[in-house]
Amino acid sequence: MEALNAFTLEVTPRYFISFAPILTPRFRSEKPMLTAVLSGFVMALVFGWAGRWMRSTAWMFSGLFPTALFIYFLTFLPVAGGDGVMFQYPWVPSIGVNLDFRMDGLALLFSLMISGIGALVFFYSSYYLKGHAHLHRFYGYLSMFMASMLGLVLSDNLLSMFVFWELTSISSFFLIGFNNNDPASRKSSMIALAITGGGGLMLMVGILLMGYLGGSFSIVELLHQTDVLRSGALYGWILFFVFIGAFSKSAQFPLHFWLPGAMKAPTPVSTYLHSATMVKAGVYLLARLTPVLGDEVSWNVTLVAVGAVTMAYAAIHALFRTDMKSILAYSTISALGIMVFLIGIGSRESLLAVSVFILVHALYKAALFLITGIVDHETGSRDVTQLAGLRRVLLPVAVAGLLAALSNAGFPPTFGFLGKDLIYEATLHVKDWGWLLTTVAVVTNIFLLWAGWVVGVKPFIGKLPESFEKVHLPSPLLWVPPLLLAVLGLFFGLFPGLISEAFVGKIHQSVYVASLGKPGLKLWHGLNIVLLLSAVTVVSGFVLYALMKPSKRWERVLKKLEYFAPQQIITFLWQSFEKFSNKYTNILQYGLLRFYLMIILLFLITMLGYKFFTGVELRFDPRLFTDVSFYEGVIVALMFISIFLVVFSRSRLHAVVAMGVVGYSLCLLFMDFGAPDLAMTQFTIDTLTVVLFVLVLYNLPKYLNYSNPPARIRDSLIGAAFGLIITLLALEVIQEPLNRETSKFYADNAYLLAKGKNVVNVILVDFRGIDTLGEITVLTVAALGVFSLIRLQIVTKKNKS
Repeated sequence: MEALNAFTLEVTPRYFISFAPILTPRFRSEKPMLTAVLSGFVMALVFGWAGRWMRSTAWMFSGLFPTALFIYFLTFLPVAGGDGVMFQYPWVPSIGVNLDFRMDGLALLFSLMISGIGALVFFYSSYYLKGHAHLHRFYGYLSMFMASMLGLVLSDNLLSMFVFWELTSISSFFLIGFNNNDPASRKSSMIALAITGGGGLMLMVGILLMGYLGGSFSIVELLHQTDVLRSGALYGWILFFVFIGAFSKSAQFPLHFWLPGAMKAPTPVSTYLHSATMVKAGVYLLARLTPVLGDEVSWNVTLVAVGAVTMAYAAIHALFRTDMKSILAYSTISALGIMVFLIGIGSRESLLAVSVFILVHALYKAALFLITGIVDHETGSRDVTQLAGLRRVLLPVAVAGLLAALSNAGFPPTFGFLGKDLIYEATLHVKDWGWLLTTVAVVTNIFLLWAGWVVGVKPFIGKLPESFEKVHLPSPLLWVPPLLLAVLGLFFGLFPGLISEAFVGKIHQSVYVASLGKPGLKLWHGLNIVLLLSAVTVVSGFVLYALMKPSKRWERVLKKLEYFAPQQIITFLWQSFEKFSNKYTNILQYGLLRFYLMIILLFLITMLGYKFFTGVELRFDPRLFTDVSFYEGVIVALMFISIFLVVFSRSRLHAVVAMGVVGYSLCLLFMDFGAPDLAMTQFTIDTLTVVLFVLVLYNLPKYLNYSNPPARIRDSLIGAAFGLIITLLALEVIQEPLNRETSKFYADNAYLLAKGKNVVNVILVDFRGIDTLGEITVLTVAALGVFSLIRLQIVTKKNKS
């Protein structure tokens, strides 16, 4: 907050103090935490492979797994305060990557949301997608996503957090594109993966810079290096890369447009990913790194500005929508903007507000998404201009919608009322700019009230259309989850003391280490300016709802302005880059292999030639060369003759045979210099190459007569120049004194460290194991590609026949 004050934004009183006195978390060695995090991946395999044999009625028990996780995480409620509890599991300690999990208040909040709302979504999906041919895949993807999110929010090591971060992007890609027969669904999943995946790569750079400056990838240890990080020359770059990663995942302007498109996913996916978990990953990251990187001008001002623009822009967009999921998508973006906005303010009040609002939003927004799914499932429509009177046939759903809409509106005595009051209290404590920030927050909440009321209440009031008279109340598996979430929103509002110290206080301590006193959540704070602003919000929101009804006309008006939307601008830039790439590629990559080779050789000749003739003093000492024996002279002469035949032969077969002679001549040289193993390897490769060349060239057309004299002269000059450069390079290398430290290390340690007597094999398999694995992976991918093409050709021929 001090940094925000430096930008003429001041907080009174000044709560933000140094984070230097950080306590070390308590360590526990129990294994269940690792099992709890990774169990989701195991269940993903079980559901993906064995799930197809499960009976349709068995899927209703799928929610027992996340329910068990929810109960397990509840056991940490008494110990998650303050510095939290640490679980350490070595993974790749040599490069500082460990599976270190820290359970503190913030991690506990997200763990309970991920497992608790996840359990409800699992139960809900068992009926919503009942009979779907690929339901087992859906549960596999959902389990993988849940495990990835748990790993992300519990990781104390930034590198392992990044691994889980990317896994959420990959698993969400499969979930968003679950209806893969729909082109729109496939496109949405690709856009979401491009935006969130690209942001993840940016985040990776920021993490590496933090580890480089702080000397560790542990968040706990980086808390002791805050001065080093903030005062370093790379601090601005760290913020840039971290912000891009967080903004892309949490759909902040102008990277927000992937989220409305992701609504092509089934409603359970939208509920789980886009209201309660995945989209809050960026918010979690910013909250987690606030004690490490916060309290600086660039941190606070950027987050306040981006959050304010996002929350106002998205709230306005929600007014022009008529599809229930589209309205909820933009209201979700707006709520995420509010969270970023509050983290940016950085005061005790604002961080308490975001601690409460994350839970408030998860409860009412998940309920509204589930309600939207029920309405769509039973009526076949999500158009709010057509839906009305559904309370007559979906009464429990209508009750859930009313409670969720009241919490969204901040109407007392719901939990949303407390969350909204804390937002206003945070903005009012900011001097100079306080009223402007408060005005933006009030206007945004007015628009969000309208959006929540349109989705949660409007479809259930009025006269029931004849087309919906046959609608009936579905299975309790559908309507109990949203009703439970909505009732919790009311219950926490009526009895905030139950979670004030035991839960919210622990969350606040995680993001605001200098927290003083207790949160003191209570429903009634007396007659004050905050209560007045709440009343203005509620009254204005209902007036807006009465005056402005959802209309297709407003959507058409908004469509005329889409040309200036961030999505269109980014799409235009991408298409322009693609056109440029095509033209550039057509100039340099037009299909002739000899042209590619010529470009490569010209580049090497230019670079190496410039280096040789400007910065290298050529040395030539004949005494370093041994005498050439008769046998070596014969072999070299044979190689020259073979090369001449390769260049001037008019037969492919003759050229291939001559190339083989060159290879065999090298084998003889290896033998002469005492390297029989290398000679045998070269002999095997050359033999195989000659045979393959003959098989491939056998069916090709007649050998082309390359009779363009200027081109032959050009190619000859290029070849001669490149040969001269390589010769000079070889002579220069020979003049350098031989350093045997590396070879001596391998020779001395091959057997001691790797238990192998063949030093070459040990180097390839152990010391350079990662390189070898990469080579094997490339070969495997290439083999799979070839196999796929062959199989495709076979299938195509069968279909034609």
